[in-house]
Amino acid sequence: MRNELTAGLAGRPARKRWKLAHLPFYFMILPGLMYFIIFKYVPMFGLLISFQQYDPFAGFLRSTWVGLDNFKRLFMEQDFALLLGNTFMFASLDILFFFPAPIYLALLLNEVRIKSVRNAVQTIMYAPHFISWVVIVSLTMTLFASQNGLINQWLESAGLGSIEPFAKSDGLKPMWLLQNIWQGMGWGSILYLAALSSIDTSLYEAAKVDGAGRLRQIWHITLPGIRYVIVIMFILRLGNFMEIGFEHIFLLQNPLNFHVSDVFDTFVYRTGILQRDYSYSAVVGMFKSIVGLILVLGANRLARKLGEEGVY
Repeated sequence: MRNELTAGLAGRPARKRWKLAHLPFYFMILPGLMYFIIFKYVPMFGLLISFQQYDPFAGFLRSTWVGLDNFKRLFMEQDFALLLGNTFMFASLDILFFFPAPIYLALLLNEVRIKSVRNAVQTIMYAPHFISWVVIVSLTMTLFASQNGLINQWLESAGLGSIEPFAKSDGLKPMWLLQNIWQGMGWGSILYLAALSSIDTSLYEAAKVDGAGRLRQIWHITLPGIRYVIVIMFILRLGNFMEIGFEHIFLLQNPLNFHVSDVFDTFVYRTGILQRDYSYSAVVGMFKSIVGLILVLGANRLARKLGEEGVY
């Protein structure tokens, strides 16, 4: 007993020194921690209005409590099936085509051996990330204008007719997807390029000795080397599966394509902002969050079963 007490007293200064030594690291993560607490966790208390008939003048405490009535109203909504189908369609296009695009770009840039060329291409590909969706959509509308659009003028001079993606509902989804890829592909490749730099170069040298070409090196060395990053990013992306992006889809929306472009994000704008039905719009946000949470938990569990690390 005495020996244990002596050992405990002797170890206390060491633990205190350990805490003091790690104090700078705690201060380093403090701004990020405060960001998540203030802007992510504290606003979660606002979900209480989903169970109320919220009145901004009455506040949280005095607003009428309605329980699950708002949820029943959402699922009984006449356009709920349309909103759900459109949202899932855009989200599926995002997962199938946009998510792999930064990976392809990172693999291509990794194969460029001239450093100056690679840096120039990277800078050019990063630039669209800093352009507003208002500018991107406006530029696209100008280029594809039916009368004075530069692209349509060139197509008509070549005898190929004209393209009017904003006048037909069929052109909305490809246009939305191409704009997403152009705007976010370069920025999204940064993390994959960082992961590629950590792969041991001796593996490529050994593969060359064995007679492996560039494609086989990519398949057997490069992709397995960044597989853990791809899995983690995919799981995190599923958390925002139903986040289509209000600004982008709203700018592309018009009466001609409304039936294929109306998603939960635009529905929240109409009900929450225009109609001031805050409780109902909060229910839609909670529904989207629950779907994202279920997808993340399911994907993470599947990844762990397949031998990957997962998010947690």
